[in-house]
Amino acid sequence: MRPDLAEGRAPVFFIVKVAFAATVGGLALWYLSKLARPGGERRVRLGVAALPFAVIMLLAALSLALAPPAHWHGMIAGDMWLECLLSVPVIAIVPFAALMWMVRRIGAPTDLVLTGAMVGQAAGAVSALGYVLHCKDDSIPFIALWHGGTIALCSLAGALLGPQLLRW
Repeated sequence: MRPDLAEGRAPVFFIVKVAFAATVGGLALWYLSKLARPGGERRVRLGVAALPFAVIMLLAALSLALAPPAHWHGMIAGDMWLECLLSVPVIAIVPFAALMWMVRRIGAPTDLVLTGAMVGQAAGAVSALGYVLHCKDDSIPFIALWHGGTIALCSLAGALLGPQLLRW
């Protein structure tokens, strides 16, 4: 756990990180509840699932536009980019396996790629929620690229694995 969580601007960025990951994960789980049923893909609007990513990217662009170019590297890469890149997908393995098992057990999805993507997105968001307790990099561009990017990577993995793991 990061020791400075109650100091300075850390609580504000903690709330932003939690809000982003919780929104992404909540939408993924909501869509997953629809996709787990045959024909559920007709009730899914992918634009809504992408909205939190678009918002955080817009805020990141605005943040960079307001900062001097000399600070951009630190805002984007931070100190923990590699740890974030590795940790979020690794931590996501357990929620991914649990969600895949649940969908396979109680669901009957017909769009296996999209269902797998939503499983991956939900697992990545759960993982990112856990990781924010440790992450010390506090900038919107970092959150957009590394938290958002690793969640998107988990979603891509789910899309690739969905057809193999969700076949019935």
